[in-house]
Amino acid sequence: MDEEAIPILRVSDAPAAVRWYERLGFAQRWEHRFEPGLPAFVEVARGRVRLFLSEHAGDARPGTLVYLRVADVDVVAAEFGVPVEDAPWAREIELCDPDGNRLRIGTPAG
Repeated sequence: MDEEAIPILRVSDAPAAVRWYERLGFAQRWEHRFEPGLPAFVEVARGRVRLFLSEHAGDARPGTLVYLRVADVDVVAAEFGVPVEDAPWAREIELCDPDGNRLRIGTPAG
């Protein structure tokens, strides 16, 4: 097993958040609820990159920033209709999910 850090993002509506993250190329792996009607805790993955999406109020702060490196940021930018900006370290975009979590997404510079 490889060790890894998995960010937890606070979401208010897990199914809506999963649909949004699917546009980024993530797929839902699993969902857990202690009982029907209680808050959801969901894992989404894009290749080896994983995120936990939690409806539990104490798990994470809204407005968290996550940096995601991708092979081609232009593809993601086109999906969301946003311009790509060139920085010395990467070509980047910044998106906000439906709950205000920020994702800075970039392809490293040459």
